[in-house]
Amino acid sequence: MSDLYEELLVKRKKKASDSALKALMIAAIVISVFAGLFIHPFALLAAIGFGILAYFKMPALDLEYEYLYVNGELDVDKIMSKMKRKRVGSFDIDKADLIAPYKSHELDYYKQNKDLKILDYSSGEENANVYAMITKGEKGLQMVLFEPSQSVLNDMRRIAPRKVKLS
Repeated sequence: MSDLYEELLVKRKKKASDSALKALMIAAIVISVFAGLFIHPFALLAAIGFGILAYFKMPALDLEYEYLYVNGELDVDKIMSKMKRKRVGSFDIDKADLIAPYKSHELDYYKQNKDLKILDYSSGEENANVYAMITKGEKGLQMVLFEPSQSVLNDMRRIAPRKVKLS
């Protein structure tokens, strides 16, 4: 039996709303500082509050996802601003119900489920090779979106041939 270990790094596409949120946070800080200097010193407390909010919120707007695939187990880490790493999920291929391309008709039944929780760990690019893994989570059925390499897909197919649809 051959062991497969592979790491993949996927950078999340920046959304227009992310840029707008950054600009809004910076503008709020600048306006609060000027208001604190020229109008009322109490506004400096608001500037400090906006600064703390920006400190914690801005790194979450620059995202990368790292997939670590080892012999049928997929671990997904979220990397914020290339500094902070957080494990967002660990998925066993044997326990998955289905793995298929996101745009395939194999997933139509699951997409109609209103209780389905979607976990998007993909780049967000339109032409990306996004796959969906249907698995049972703590709160019911979930769809995990990710972008595996061809070697990872082939190994998943070797482990669970009836669950993995390549096209």
